Amino acid sequence: MSEDELYPRLKAYEGRSASASGVGKDPVNEPMIRHWCEVMGDRNPAYEGPDAIAPPTMLQAWTMGGLSGHTGRTGAHDELFALLDGAGFAAVVATDCEQAYLRPLRPGHRITFDSVIETVSPRKTTKLGTGYFVTTRMDIRADGELAGTHRFRILKYAPAAGRRPGPRRPRPVVNRDNAGFWEGVAGHRLLIQRCASCARLRFPWLLGCGACGSAEWDTVEAEGSGTVYSYVVMHHPRFPAFGGADEGPDGVDADGGPYAVGLIELAEGVRMVSNVIGVPYDKVRIGMPVRLEFMRADEELELPVFRVAGAG
Repeated sequence: MSEDELYPRLKAYEGRSASASGVGKDPVNEPMIRHWCEVMGDRNPAYEGPDAIAPPTMLQAWTMGGLSGHTGRTGAHDELFALLDGAGFAAVVATDCEQAYLRPLRPGHRITFDSVIETVSPRKTTKLGTGYFVTTRMDIRADGELAGTHRFRILKYAPAAGRRPGPRRPRPVVNRDNAGFWEGVAGHRLLIQRCASCARLRFPWLLGCGACGSAEWDTVEAEGSGTVYSYVVMHHPRFPAFGGADEGPDGVDADGGPYAVGLIELAEGVRMVSNVIGVPYDKVRIGMPVRLEFMRADEELELPVFRVAGAG
């Protein structure tokens, strides 16, 4: 089907509902805020005490359905994707998300949300292949008042000639705020932001310092050692692109069988999420010493991972 025939049909879905009204499974609550702040290492006093607010970046967390999911996706969403699949644009990759924060969320707020197919781009040619960018906007309300918006954009594409659609790991979102981190990874350097005003280290990369609010910063290179602060074992879904990276001693099946994802506390004091390799997934333990290394996931993507000290 030519672009002239397909695009008007795709564009007709703009503005149509992608999901019926959803309800957050829990109200905004202090335990979730505390867990989030502990994992992120965010000690901003605004997130605790009798007048606490939730970190704005938790916006989407209150809408998540967990393993049981949410019901209510509309036919328009499925029809649009079926139309793209049928025209040969069956591969998909997430490209970026944008959030806008309109009012603070506080413990006790009840969350409702709905989403709309906001835009479908004209046909674009990318390194991956030719396809269409589809943007969905979710409006999130607290006690009935609009609290924020979450835009999620994907590319539905036909893989370029000679390029297989999978298995490939999802691409990280690289933008002006974190491009320096990924440039460091490309050079086998793990860079941590350091506030130019109070010298506090922070990770992941952020626009401003959570301690003093300064927007000025530089970087320090991580020494590379750390410990497993916490971890989970991913059993499902089994995704082949996550298998075979370090097969054998790590117990990772080639079809993406169980693997360990750790929250690693670096020697510098910040924490980051990455794979724990070097031992079978069921042998990973809290407190294990690990060492940074860089793993090539495919011809384009290299990632920082952590090998259990003494393994391999």
